[in-house]
Amino acid sequence: MADRAVPTQSVQVYPAQSFRVCTGAIQGDAVSWHGDLELDDLYALEHNALRGRLSMQADSTGAFRVAEDTGIGQPGATLHLDCALTFMSPDGLTQDAVVIVELDEHEQIAAVYLLSLSELRPKTEYALVGIDPKGARELFARVASVYFTRGTHITMATGEQRRIETLNVGDRVLTRDDGVQEIRWIGSSTTRAQGDMAPILIEAGALNNANDLIVSPNHRLFVYQREDRIGAGQAELMVKARHLLNGDTVRVAHGGFVDYFQILFDRHHIIYAEGIAAESMLVDPRTKPSLPSELLEKLTEVIPGHTRSGHHGVDVQKALLDRPDAIDILRRASSR
Repeated sequence: MADRAVPTQSVQVYPAQSFRVCTGAIQGDAVSWHGDLELDDLYALEHNALRGRLSMQADSTGAFRVAEDTGIGQPGATLHLDCALTFMSPDGLTQDAVVIVELDEHEQIAAVYLLSLSELRPKTEYALVGIDPKGARELFARVASVYFTRGTHITMATGEQRRIETLNVGDRVLTRDDGVQEIRWIGSSTTRAQGDMAPILIEAGALNNANDLIVSPNHRLFVYQREDRIGAGQAELMVKARHLLNGDTVRVAHGGFVDYFQILFDRHHIIYAEGIAAESMLVDPRTKPSLPSELLEKLTEVIPGHTRSGHHGVDVQKALLDRPDAIDILRRASSR
């Protein structure tokens, strides 16, 4: 079982060699760390380029290493979030990306990866229009954070079902383990529903939910198994939405734009969204940079209780859910 004190995040990345300058004096050069980049260079994705799963583990200081269960990179190697990049495609749309650098034992660059927050298309020229060495952590935090989408009904203290966009700081929400709790902060943003930011649609009834639930890919849902049908060894489970994809009742809702909302309490809680028990925002070294500066200044005073203590259940690894009927098994296991 993974150490819950050390948050792990898996992202889909392109090896730098898959994304190269396609015209000019440095044609053929791969995307690299910010010191080697030049604005206005044109890049293109290699034909048949494949993304790999980079599993990243953060310590209490916010430093990252390659986790043991990674699909790409050297486990244990140091990772550096180097810079945030902005590319513009020929249609005038922009794509955000993070350059992640893997270091060897001598602190030299061993590999470079590109985490694109939206879809990159082969045979398309992307102009590099922004390089921000200070923005990588904030951009990465957007991927690591969990979000509900506009229209999601949240269960209030009174039992009322309120749309998330109508909630305010101080509103009282029903939690699974700690009764009624007041909202301390609500964040909202709009992003393109592509790549690692494309939400997951869980159809009504798929997990005994009253209505369709749409959440961010890494949003963890709480499942209480009345019998252990998934083989997790525990009754209380935390399951990432993206691990339940089956192309049918649970699918990626990509295309267009999506309005995302975060709910923050004094501590990490399980609340109810469309009848499904789901986590609120967890503040840890990965997600902390997504908070506004005025909240960060009083972070220890306002939200002292954010930890990954395992209080809400065991994180279910993807291997246990890598089957088309996983959502059905969990629904039956949790049914009364």
